[in-house]
Amino acid sequence: MSDPVVVRAADLTKVYPARGGVPELRAVDGIGFELRRRETFGFLGPNGAGKSTTMRMIAATSPRSGGTLRVLGMDPRTHGSAIRARLGVVPQDDALDRELTVRENLYIYGRYFGLKRDAIRKRSAELLDFAQLSEKSDNPVEALSGGMRRRLTIARSLINDPDMVLLDEPTTGLDPQARHVLWDRLYRLKEDGVTLLLTTHYMDEAEQLCDRLMIIDHGRIVAQGSPRELIAAHVTREVLEVRFALDVKEAAGVKLRSSELGGGGSDAGPRVELLPDRALVYADDGESALAAVHLMGPVPVTALVRRATLEDVFLKLTGRSLTD
Repeated sequence: MSDPVVVRAADLTKVYPARGGVPELRAVDGIGFELRRRETFGFLGPNGAGKSTTMRMIAATSPRSGGTLRVLGMDPRTHGSAIRARLGVVPQDDALDRELTVRENLYIYGRYFGLKRDAIRKRSAELLDFAQLSEKSDNPVEALSGGMRRRLTIARSLINDPDMVLLDEPTTGLDPQARHVLWDRLYRLKEDGVTLLLTTHYMDEAEQLCDRLMIIDHGRIVAQGSPRELIAAHVTREVLEVRFALDVKEAAGVKLRSSELGGGGSDAGPRVELLPDRALVYADDGESALAAVHLMGPVPVTALVRRATLEDVFLKLTGRSLTD
């Protein structure tokens, strides 16, 4: 591919019309972005923000309602089959044939793409080694752990040697050890030059894997950039978390809000966020902020200074209320 951009979207829209008493839904509302070859690009957003809908339009399995979309230089409306042949897809649900063995799952998937038997056998051996499943190749999928099944799903998505892999929440439900093993596999894919597009609810995963991110809320883009750029643009370098005794918590919160730490009514806005269980003080120097909190009293029961993270950015831009 000579074009360095593998996905180019402009004013991309997806509208589900009113039906059966359900009102019209604009799931994706005029977004624009570019995904470059050999990079890992992440979609972040609350449930129902439009992430998976956008992924399905890119995968040429759901038609767009408006705007323009080019995937691997082609229009999904007219070249859907050609696009799907060059993609790897890792859905939220594994959809593996659990009665079959690990190797048989790869073989059958390879046949879907019309690959010859010898090519599938060779490719399967490479992918089993990549996924650290060679010793499990003749085991039924039913006997695998969740992490192993997820690695097999990723291996299966690579059987056709795709130009780009779409991963929809690849590590949801996995324990920390399995997540880190999967991160390592995805990082190796990136090092091998595979373009990755993923959605995730894990902010640490996005920071670890993604070169650039797009935060979506209610079908619209609220921010784009690298993890470092987003943190620098939307939050301070450090965050102080303090907890107060229950009998003084409300009074302490009022003091923090009205203090210089709270923004002092300046145009910069409040730098203190009061949560039910703790207060967050956003500061470039967390230790200095903690000293100021001690001076104004009351003294917090616990205090923690940490670096600002992508989760702080995400919650600031999309809010803390639950979205179903």
